[in-house]
Amino acid sequence: GYGVREGSVLKWSDSFCSRMVRGEGPNVAPDSASIQAYAEAPIGRQMDIKSYIGFPIQRADGTLFGTICAIDPQAQPSALADNIDIMTMVADLLARLLNSELEVASAKRQLERMVDKARRDALTSLYNRQGWMEFLELEEARCRRFGNPACIIAIDLDDLKKVNDKSGHVAGDSLLVGAAQALRSAVRNVDIIARTGGDEFMVLCIECDEEQGALVRARIEAAFHDRGISASIGHAMRRPENGLYLTSHLADQNMYEVKKQRKDGGAISLPMAS
Repeated sequence: GYGVREGSVLKWSDSFCSRMVRGEGPNVAPDSASIQAYAEAPIGRQMDIKSYIGFPIQRADGTLFGTICAIDPQAQPSALADNIDIMTMVADLLARLLNSELEVASAKRQLERMVDKARRDALTSLYNRQGWMEFLELEEARCRRFGNPACIIAIDLDDLKKVNDKSGHVAGDSLLVGAAQALRSAVRNVDIIARTGGDEFMVLCIECDEEQGALVRARIEAAFHDRGISASIGHAMRRPENGLYLTSHLADQNMYEVKKQRKDGGAISLPMAS
């Protein structure tokens, strides 16, 4: 009756659940309007909610994956709260199933990376464009299934053509290898790095929120600076309505906008594309 369908996006910060996991409201609220934290939640101005059930679903390491919840436009009898033990058991069972699936997904990632010789760039040993596209497809499926956040960072070296023209292709190859080493030193172990073109690199930051994405980008910029490598860098966050393919395109656009501003001599601080 609420018109919420698969693919609908609601703000976590507006929800009852965000308040429930912070301990500001109970797991079961037969009359949610009587609970201050729920009565003041912005979601209540978007939907008519008069009763609420919500339980956290946690990963094995104790971090929050999400919640299982229910809402209704009518207040419910107070006896609804008598079922809290059963609801807690169901939430715990779902968390166990989820963690089992996450372990399988992690094992599959590791297997995918082991069988990858054909997907490697011969010079840098990073993934090539074929490998990049395959990993993008696989990770997009996981993002859709588990709701994982992800960030894509696009990098374009500024001086490869100049180095090749002035010092030869051996020097150019050395620049590319140095850039690959810088990227390896800056990203996390779970992230995917690919050389997708002559002087173009992409990084897929897995299970990475906006704050983490900005930190990885900053580390890449610092690693390049330390090695005297000039590059234009842009990044974008995956959104449920976009997916990783469009995110990759947005990161690329952001990077080229940075490159254009660098050439024009203007400021290069850009907001994150989304």
